[in-house]
Amino acid sequence: MSQLLENRVCIVTGAAGLNGIGLRTAKLFYEHGANIVITDVNEQACDEVRALFDTNRCLVMVSNVTSKEDCQKVADAVVDKFGRIDVLVNNAGITQPVKFEEIQPQDYDRILDVNLRGMLYMSQAVTPQMKQQASGSIVNTSSVSAQRGGGIFGGPHYSAAKAGMLGLGKAMARELGVHGIRVNSVTPGLIATDITGGKLDDAMKQKILEGIPLNRLGAPEDVAKAFLFLASDLSSYITGATIDVNGGMHIH
Repeated sequence: MSQLLENRVCIVTGAAGLNGIGLRTAKLFYEHGANIVITDVNEQACDEVRALFDTNRCLVMVSNVTSKEDCQKVADAVVDKFGRIDVLVNNAGITQPVKFEEIQPQDYDRILDVNLRGMLYMSQAVTPQMKQQASGSIVNTSSVSAQRGGGIFGGPHYSAAKAGMLGLGKAMARELGVHGIRVNSVTPGLIATDITGGKLDDAMKQKILEGIPLNRLGAPEDVAKAFLFLASDLSSYITGATIDVNGGMHIH
């Protein structure tokens, strides 16, 4: 198999969930020759994931993306171990299925902090090293809910956070392009992960499939492949873009 990321150093946040998009992305990058860095707020999950990889090519760190200090510690540790940072996938995120009038101040802060502030802080932490290298790729995990004004499980504040990621990503692309840093976003549709798996009964699944032209739910692998494209030189002249991975759920 061709090694699209050979010797690249790639950070994936929120990547310790065993059946999640982040871990599948880290594994795919690893298969393509990358040195991978996995961060997650869940210490136990990090311990479980650490055993899956060669420690010479992998660093797993417990880190909270809402902490600017934690994000900087990750960037410093990565440069210390590998000497460079080539790719950042801002994948850490949380959701909450509530209606507009039910959103409480603490809910709004929590959802916006993890999804949007986390993207800002982690990107700020890696950008100086990428500027020094005059190269880098930052990829952000937004959501189809940012485009549709709501998804299946996320509340309006989740849509707001994910839409904010798209706007922030485009602004970053404009500012950082002169330094050789590309910034793009992926908007997954309904992906079958641990988060969604327990909430879909057969009737709900069938109704959802009626609105998806490809007639299946997405898999973490589908999103990971889009990340691989945007992380690699296959997309070397693409920045400020949004790649839809939704099976046609949202065509615009």
